[in-house]
Amino acid sequence: MDEDYPRTLAEFEGRFATEAACRAYLAQLRWSRRFVCPRCGGTKAWLTRRGLQHCTGCGRQTSVTAGTIFQDTRLPLTTWFRAMWYVTGTKTGSSALAVQQVLGLGSYQTAWAWLHKLRRAMVRPGRDRLSGNVEVDESLVGGRGGARGRGTVKKALIIVAAEAVGHGIGRIRMRRIVDGSAETLQAFIDDVIEPGSEVHTDGWDGYEKVKARYRHRVSYLRGHHELASQLLPRVHRVVSLLTRWLLGTHHGAVSPAHLDYYLDEFTFRFNRRRSRHRGKLFFRLVQQAVAVDPVPYTRLIQGDRRRSRHHN
Repeated sequence: MDEDYPRTLAEFEGRFATEAACRAYLAQLRWSRRFVCPRCGGTKAWLTRRGLQHCTGCGRQTSVTAGTIFQDTRLPLTTWFRAMWYVTGTKTGSSALAVQQVLGLGSYQTAWAWLHKLRRAMVRPGRDRLSGNVEVDESLVGGRGGARGRGTVKKALIIVAAEAVGHGIGRIRMRRIVDGSAETLQAFIDDVIEPGSEVHTDGWDGYEKVKARYRHRVSYLRGHHELASQLLPRVHRVVSLLTRWLLGTHHGAVSPAHLDYYLDEFTFRFNRRRSRHRGKLFFRLVQQAVAVDPVPYTRLIQGDRRRSRHHN
């Protein structure tokens, strides 16, 4: 479908002032080609007065929010839409406290849960892998103190991949990892980088298997870790921006259990940093929100990393 989204706050307020308008937009994004009944697979249905799709084949009535992050919500969709507009409209994102205050939500816990559900929708199902020339390195984020290393109890270890586009940075991917072993590092690379691409790393032994599927470019640090920012400048620029974002927007209050989802949000924002209209980020978030399975609150607070059935 065409990219249909409001360009300004006035357009947003005028378009999504009612529950019916929000449901219609979700239906447009979820069933842009055709409705498919979750019970019988039928594609013919009619809309009830309650806004449900009534399958003409088996009679099942399906809500546009069923099977999405909006499932079983007790608050109106108009509030959800305001939350998504606010989160995508602010350049650096927002804390749960700010969302609670701006939207007038009854509790901090509700704002926190909503933000975590939205972060799960910031990873596009079936997204393309990085390609071309890609820098890869690990780094430590969060915590206090500690020297650079492949293992630590004070900070979380993450791995970052950044496309080289001229002297600049293209798309990025990042993930929290348990260690710097070859198995862990290679699994990430295989997941996020297209085979045949050039992968640029330092000389750590954990990257020894890269050459099996990629053109492997190695820069040896020879014990001078301070040179990493010069030899792999794009990755280290991304890590620097991530660190500032975690400290500035979230005041460093991110637990290791939930770090992956903050990395998803940072990646979502970074990869769309050149969008001319902030409304396009809103469009992408709503589009992805109807493709992600609902997440129970117990899984949210546990930081459960399991993804939806659509996630690659």
